Amino acid sequence: MSEITKFLLTDDHIPSVWVNVLPLLKEPMAPPLHPATQKPLTPADLAPLFPETLIAQEFSPKTEIDIPGEVLDAYRLWRPTPLFRARRLEKALDTPARIYYKYEGTSPAGSHKPNTAIAQAFYNKQAGIRRLATETGAGQWGSALALACRMFGMECTVYMVKVSYQQKPYRRMMMNAWGAEVFASPTDKTNSGRGVLAHSPDSPGSLGIAISEAVEDAATHPDTNYSLGSVLNHVLLHQTVIGQEAKKQMALANDKPDVVIGCFGGGSNFGGIALPYVADKLNGNGSHVRLLAVEPQACPTLTKGSFAYDFGDTAKLTPLVKMYTLGHDFVPASIHAGGLRYHGASPLASHLLNKGLIEARSYAQNPCFKARSILFCLSGHGHFDMSSYDAYMAGKLQDYEYPAEEVQRSLKSLPATAR
Repeated sequence: MSEITKFLLTDDHIPSVWVNVLPLLKEPMAPPLHPATQKPLTPADLAPLFPETLIAQEFSPKTEIDIPGEVLDAYRLWRPTPLFRARRLEKALDTPARIYYKYEGTSPAGSHKPNTAIAQAFYNKQAGIRRLATETGAGQWGSALALACRMFGMECTVYMVKVSYQQKPYRRMMMNAWGAEVFASPTDKTNSGRGVLAHSPDSPGSLGIAISEAVEDAATHPDTNYSLGSVLNHVLLHQTVIGQEAKKQMALANDKPDVVIGCFGGGSNFGGIALPYVADKLNGNGSHVRLLAVEPQACPTLTKGSFAYDFGDTAKLTPLVKMYTLGHDFVPASIHAGGLRYHGASPLASHLLNKGLIEARSYAQNPCFKARSILFCLSGHGHFDMSSYDAYMAGKLQDYEYPAEEVQRSLKSLPATAR
């Protein structure tokens, strides 16, 4: 029994609810603000972009939200996902630590992103929406939403950050194979994209720019809604199936984690593995567990950003939310990890960090090719990322730490509300 490496659950152990920590918070989060009036946002303000059910989940007072049967049916294609004990890695590191990882690469899209893409497509289809518009960095979110739209007979438009569009053609091809149209952002198809190109014709793009284009697309077409793959409360909510399964699997291993780790871009992967443990902490049952968000030094949102109100996109079309941010004008270096280059962070994760319930660290990309740690969520298989492994092994992969003076310059663009 001591040599077991896989901890597997059967279909009847797929979580039937999503875990919502909002009602458990000792101090409520700062409310999102309307981008024009800068007054607290109402559910009606979000109606042009999201279906009523997702808006309700964004502000829900319920600690558990039932997962619809149609969503569970789709989850059964790959859930529950396996938990592995990394015994060979432990031996190679000569460490007394017991290292486990929750592997989300078994989904059809190869990452954790379908956990929310399936739910969002389902609710939008129920609301009579014909098409979803979204952005993507490295392409994991775009491919997940393309898959989900295909499942529910919807059209999908993806604005993919230009540098990732060029670096990761196979992700784009996967989206195309599932019927999505994919554009390299910034484009000449939206006012926000044309504005960026007029100022910077060679812009490599950013998630902030791509979000602006997708939001504008949705807002100007009555049959289209916007869909986001991270940051928002309802997105992190849908991802909590990961942590719920992991807790059951750690019990199978007769073990409990001392440290839970997730990579952090906007917050969906980290939130998925960590929020069920946050709920334990808030309920007084898990105070010993360290919850560690890890981000790239090239985009140090949590570790060097300011906890302030800021826009979620470059064109200032989205609501103002209080989060750790590098400034909505931030354009990151063209590092490999395209999904980890967002200027902001989940307001919920930001609130938890500000209150000391979670921790954050930043690392350069080269050390991350060398090591892994304790219980963490391996959010995808990385099969489309071999070019960067090739560069790493050839000694050509360059680290980049975003300069402190550039952070301060970027933060000068924060709205007056944040100051």
